Amino acid sequence: MSIRTGFIGLGNIGKPMAERLLAAFPGTLVFDVVAERVEELAKLGAEVADSPRDLAARSDVTGICVRDDADVEAVSRGSDGVLAGAERGSVIAVHSTVGPNTVTKLGEAAAERGVRVLDACISGGSAGAQRGTLLYMVGGDAADLERARPAFETSAGKIVHTGPLGSGAAAKLCNNLMTYQAWLSVFEATHLARAAGLAQDVLEEVTRASGNLTEPMLAFLALHKVPAETHQSAGFQALLENFTTLAEKDLAATLDLARSCGIALPGTGLCQQLMARVYGLNDDRRR
Repeated sequence: MSIRTGFIGLGNIGKPMAERLLAAFPGTLVFDVVAERVEELAKLGAEVADSPRDLAARSDVTGICVRDDADVEAVSRGSDGVLAGAERGSVIAVHSTVGPNTVTKLGEAAAERGVRVLDACISGGSAGAQRGTLLYMVGGDAADLERARPAFETSAGKIVHTGPLGSGAAAKLCNNLMTYQAWLSVFEATHLARAAGLAQDVLEEVTRASGNLTEPMLAFLALHKVPAETHQSAGFQALLENFTTLAEKDLAATLDLARSCGIALPGTGLCQQLMARVYGLNDDRRR
């Protein structure tokens, strides 16, 4: 199926997604506020859009992979936003981790222009994007998903249609909640093991055999196994700060969703306050 594709947001996950999209659809349009990222894609053959509006005007499927709800709003609205340029019948796919309300409001505004919206949230990180094994959690009309599917399949290992618009974002927040609470549990278990004099490799052998310790948990533990000098270095602490900030942002969105649903998630609230400690970020204000 031949479609015109565009991609906004060339960060750690967005850039490899865009690269795979470009390999399948030569001439894919790209846009990012960081010029160096755009230049790297241009060298691979991507076309450079002047603005989100310009990109959307020349794309059948526009992917958005920016940091948060505010960034999605920024690239979508206004005279130079995606909605100002998107053609009737085109599809906007929001890959960012945002609240369901953000995509449903975008969908309502887009519908007035005959434009379709999907919340096509992703899980698997930059490595999954590079390998083409991302999990897509897609909310929206099934027909819109089918139209965008060829674009999604360039970086997807699995695509799950979660239901109506907003359900993809809800699924992503629930998925992330389980991930971050898993990080908290494995961090505290290893902390207790060390205090009790139990070797960490023994704990790992036991918990892997029991099925409690998963491969993603092991990957997380690698952050706590680096030499002390590396852990305290400015570069490594900057990496941990990025992880922590994203986790706090995602869990805050999860708590907002819970409040809108009229339920309490006390464990999530505590987890959100402990992510700097869990990741090992040296910031006493966040521990």
